[in-house]
Amino acid sequence: MEVYNYKPNGVCSRNIKLMIDDNKLIDIEVTGGCHGNLQGIRSLIKDMELDTIKKKLSGIKCGYKNTSCPDQIAKAILEYQGELVK
Repeated sequence: MEVYNYKPNGVCSRNIKLMIDDNKLIDIEVTGGCHGNLQGIRSLIKDMELDTIKKKLSGIKCGYKNTSCPDQIAKAILEYQGELVK
């Protein structure tokens, strides 16, 4: 299992920790953000293929912001896969 930490931008959360094995999200921990919403997201995406998570969460916005915690999770996966350069 690999652990990957990502520093989100433009949202309330301060860190996204991905636990990945065989192209699947084994678990995720998000520091900061809306705890209840992030628990729900965690429950829904746990044990899901990384590409499926990216497709489902990319582009989601939070209110007036151009991003959201779900979008930042997708960006964390993109960066982990080498498809996003910060």
